[in-house]
Amino acid sequence: MITIKTYNIIDLFSGAGGLSLGFKQTEQVNIVAAAENNPNARKTYKRNFKEVKRLYPDVRNIDYHELKESVGQVDIVIGGPPCQGFSNANRQHSTIISMNNRLVKEYVRAVCELQPTAFVMENVAMLKSQVHRFFLEETDMNDSKILSLPLRDDAIEILPPNMNFDGSREVILSTSSGEQYSWTDAFYKVINLLYRYRINQPKFDDSLTKYEKKLIPQLQELSRNFKVDEPIDRIRQKDSLMALQILNYIQSCDKRKDLFEGTISAIQGALFIQKALLKVKELNDNHIHVFDYIEKSGGLYASAKSYSVLDYLKGILENEPYNYTLECGTLNAINFGAPQRRERFIMVGLKKELNIKYAYPEPQFTEGSYRTVRDAIEDIQSIEPEKEVSDRYIELPLHPEAQGLEKELRGNFLYNHITTATRETALSRFKALKAGENFHDLSPELKTTYSNAERTQNTIYMRLKYDEPSGTVVNVRKSMWIHPELNRAISIREAARLQTFPDSFVFEGTKDSQYQQVGNAVPPFLAKAVAKSIIDILNHL
Repeated sequence: MITIKTYNIIDLFSGAGGLSLGFKQTEQVNIVAAAENNPNARKTYKRNFKEVKRLYPDVRNIDYHELKESVGQVDIVIGGPPCQGFSNANRQHSTIISMNNRLVKEYVRAVCELQPTAFVMENVAMLKSQVHRFFLEETDMNDSKILSLPLRDDAIEILPPNMNFDGSREVILSTSSGEQYSWTDAFYKVINLLYRYRINQPKFDDSLTKYEKKLIPQLQELSRNFKVDEPIDRIRQKDSLMALQILNYIQSCDKRKDLFEGTISAIQGALFIQKALLKVKELNDNHIHVFDYIEKSGGLYASAKSYSVLDYLKGILENEPYNYTLECGTLNAINFGAPQRRERFIMVGLKKELNIKYAYPEPQFTEGSYRTVRDAIEDIQSIEPEKEVSDRYIELPLHPEAQGLEKELRGNFLYNHITTATRETALSRFKALKAGENFHDLSPELKTTYSNAERTQNTIYMRLKYDEPSGTVVNVRKSMWIHPELNRAISIREAARLQTFPDSFVFEGTKDSQYQQVGNAVPPFLAKAVAKSIIDILNHL
């Protein structure tokens, strides 16, 4: 009798469970634990992986020594820690440090403490770029491993050249934490929203009208700080000038066109000071080692150093005492049976003592044999989707002639066949677009609800083509992906099928959350191919 080996695995940052499902489909793993912070994704995971007894809400609190004592050796660690570019790659945001990047270090902690035979770290293909970096922290200054990594000099923008002013360095740094000058979160959000519409006065006016009653008392309070005959500090002066300008704009309905540019300029001056204070506070709170604050090219910058996430992973895991051989590569889900083009960066680590070089799985599908949107969803086209989340499901009749992808995914019951209710504007756009067209193919009169239509991504209002694979599935509700033939948005279940989740896999949570869970997931077919390639190695040890 042949004994089939099984391997203990833990899935960190599991999301809904796409990676776990792919490994489970090999029928050679025992998922001993998982971790997921999002409550709705955790509900989904719990429903579909009832055998997993330990589902942690926060990876930072996992005691891996206790876990090993309880479940035994963990053979494989899998997971996709979220990782987003930061530093000046995120200039459109006020934040500098992405907490998601710090979660990569939590994944590394798990590998270092569990010391599995193999690990799989999945993330977007851009992880291998130089965009993804850690800033040098105060504790890093005493860590020889970190200091030996390739370090890059970074100038973190605090104030851009057009917003800088004489003495800004002293003003910003003298505020310490900046709390005495900081706006409330609610006030900041409204002012920031108004500034977003700086090139769209009608949208600016609509937003101002919406928040006017809440804003006026706060603006009046700020304006009291302005006194012409008394010198006041630069921060309060900018706040006061902004407040006076907005109040004047509110009261001058017939002259708003003449006042708009000046109002935006005043908002910009005060808002960018707030952004600067937030950045300095963020650097302090995250213990980033700032070598100095310098003025150059007209702007104010924090001088720091950084190292790439990929260099960090290699520097820690390839060397003593952990000694892993790392292989980094990009796989496309379309080559493994998914009806979509979706690249994922996969890092695989194997213990050096195995003396085995990992080889990525060979493509199972190539140009000419790719599966299509039709293969995934045509069989449920005639079934009307629900508009609201409920426990109801649709019983699917037997479909003995089903083959290929349909046969692999179709179940006895259809859950999550839910779509967003279509409003009149959206329906007009749906009707106007042909297969393969998107928002940019619409006539100008159908684009008026967007503040800057030209900057809209090509994936917005995309009508899918039945006889081609889809593009990368994201949150198709936010992107408003359109059914190939029907004038409605793609349902959650249809998006899940494009991701290769079988109908038996049920998503939990709100409608928005379910769409997001599907979009964030690793396609199980891709995960299964990677899982088999690793398990084949372990089977021969």
